[in-house]
Amino acid sequence: MPDKITVDDLIALVRSYNPKTNETLIREAFAYGQAMHDGQFRHSGEPYFTHPVAVAAILTQQRLDDATIITALLHDTIEDTKSTYTEVTEKFGKEIAELVDGVTKLTNLQLSSTQTKQAENFRKLFMAMSKDLRVILVKLADRLHNMRTIKSMRPDKQVQKARETMDIYAPLAGRMGMQWMREELEDLAFSVLNPEARNSIMRRFITLQKESGDVIKKITDDIRIELDKVGIKAEVMGRAKKPYSIWRKMEEKGQGFSRLSDIYGFRVITNTECDCYRVLGAIHQRWRAVPGRFKDYISQPKSNGYRSIHTTVSGRDGKRVEVQIRTQQMHDVAESGVAAHWSYRDGVRSENPFAVDPAKWVAGLTERLDASEDHDEFLEHVKLEMYSDQVFCFTPKGEVVKLPRGATPLDFAYAIHTRIGDSCVGARVDGIRVPLWTRLKNGQSVEIMTAEGQRPQATWIDIAVTGRAKSAIRRSLRSEDRERFIKLGRELARVAFEHVGKKATDKALATAAKRMGLVDTDELLALLGSAEMNAREVVEGLYPELAIHTGDEVELTRAVVGLEQDQTFERASCCQPVPGERIVGISYRGKGVVVHAIDCPVLSEFEDQNDRWVDLHWHSGKHPAGHTVSFMMTISNDAGVLGRICTLIGEQKANIADLVFMDRKPDFYRILIDVDLRDVEHLHTVMTALEADSDVAALERYRDPARKP
Repeated sequence: MPDKITVDDLIALVRSYNPKTNETLIREAFAYGQAMHDGQFRHSGEPYFTHPVAVAAILTQQRLDDATIITALLHDTIEDTKSTYTEVTEKFGKEIAELVDGVTKLTNLQLSSTQTKQAENFRKLFMAMSKDLRVILVKLADRLHNMRTIKSMRPDKQVQKARETMDIYAPLAGRMGMQWMREELEDLAFSVLNPEARNSIMRRFITLQKESGDVIKKITDDIRIELDKVGIKAEVMGRAKKPYSIWRKMEEKGQGFSRLSDIYGFRVITNTECDCYRVLGAIHQRWRAVPGRFKDYISQPKSNGYRSIHTTVSGRDGKRVEVQIRTQQMHDVAESGVAAHWSYRDGVRSENPFAVDPAKWVAGLTERLDASEDHDEFLEHVKLEMYSDQVFCFTPKGEVVKLPRGATPLDFAYAIHTRIGDSCVGARVDGIRVPLWTRLKNGQSVEIMTAEGQRPQATWIDIAVTGRAKSAIRRSLRSEDRERFIKLGRELARVAFEHVGKKATDKALATAAKRMGLVDTDELLALLGSAEMNAREVVEGLYPELAIHTGDEVELTRAVVGLEQDQTFERASCCQPVPGERIVGISYRGKGVVVHAIDCPVLSEFEDQNDRWVDLHWHSGKHPAGHTVSFMMTISNDAGVLGRICTLIGEQKANIADLVFMDRKPDFYRILIDVDLRDVEHLHTVMTALEADSDVAALERYRDPARKP
């Protein structure tokens, strides 16, 4: 693309995919934009209008319609010149004026501001998207050109723009299916935020090329030979992955560049869907497939319309090579994502059967976000939606349910219908009964078991992953269990106030509710009882001078709040929960309540016994080191090692309650060691100190479901 793009250059770019373009209107928009921006300059010293023209040129790569190209040319006129909405409407029509106005409003959003403001701006971002997605396409192209020319900005401004790009615009481009744009935005931001790391990867690429020659050409030729053998006509392309993508893999896997294998990606574009599977067969016959790295997005497309087969094989010299196989129409959607809806091919609006209707795509996204009532919740949902990879599961009837990676059967239930989620009592995955917190995998069949009268439990908030499920659970808990939460909240408040020598009187609670901007005392108590607010916050809000006052340690017999009067409790031996971890109680007749960690596998035995579940919380005060936790540890069999390990634990102010040798070998010992701890923070401190020791080969928290109370 030429450095300085003239109006003839731009029209030629549009004509290449849309010969029927309204050339006159584009020329008029070009002249109008040039006149409006006359006398304005960019930080680099170039005339300002070079920027809108470059943005329009970027959008021609996606073969977009005239209205979007003209909007790009005019996108800064209403904001930065004497032009007005009325004038743009008169000259170019209402559709273009509304698009330009939409981009202007987006430009004014400070998306990288404080948490509350950021959530509010995200709402506005999605509202703008719901009116016309082309507004976002122009904004993304605008951001891409600004990032390509970012070096002319002040260093502090560069960092701010790069961080905003990495956090918001790159994931948004990816979510919309424009993977090439996501990768370029990430990489441009990476060069600002961590230039040393990027330069290091670039240098290693150059060294690799010198050592092994043009790997891309060699592998591309290898693939072509295999396709020729079976008579498949296809286009084969290869490329090195972007530095940021490689750096992220290095970080995730904890591997150096030399040990990283799949740094090259190859694409095979076929004529038909049938050919895609024939290509896959040819590649798998020639090279060994890497287990767990095969994805068929043709039979299970992503929500943004993306279709492709992904496989990773061991290529030359054992190097891993990722191959994507798709048809030309699938490729058009893969390049343009949701934007494919407006794109042209050979002068007509592209009738691409794989292009997603943008209105439906945005509606699906915003529907799950509208239910959020507070800012934090909304932000949580947005980020889940934008950043999540997906898994595809099946209903017993074979219908597909798409969920983010890490989702549970509860998320699956709520994805089908809120009513199914609310009345869920259990799940079968591939015919086997599983606990509700099981992480679902691609291709599994999930059957949800329901029961009339079942209601969501407070513990489900921690099990659910999707914003939709969390929101529905919170809503149901607020309405159904309000009385129960108020009762538990009152008990939590009483204990927290007593801990600092105060009383939780009605007046004190009403004052606290008012100070925290809540409707009344009941709302405050309900939030406390549902664990959406901490009792310590309430005390500190009323008595700031007591904020740092820790008081006496909590008695071990009073460590848990939420029991009935005179009801006793004991910690479950199977999971050994400690203060700071989410807990739930299971009641036993004549024995009191056994306290389990929320993720304890033993809880699955009680899934259909709702009447035995008790909502519990740890006391908000300081706990003594009296909560025993077991560790399985492998250490070197050398003189003095065991003594030093014991000293190390003592230095963390933790007491060893028991120590058993599980395995003795000439070069190592495996020991089960019981340590008395205060809380989860103390647990992490001890584990960190032990893991840092060079003679500790392995360390894990030992939990045994067979050790029941």
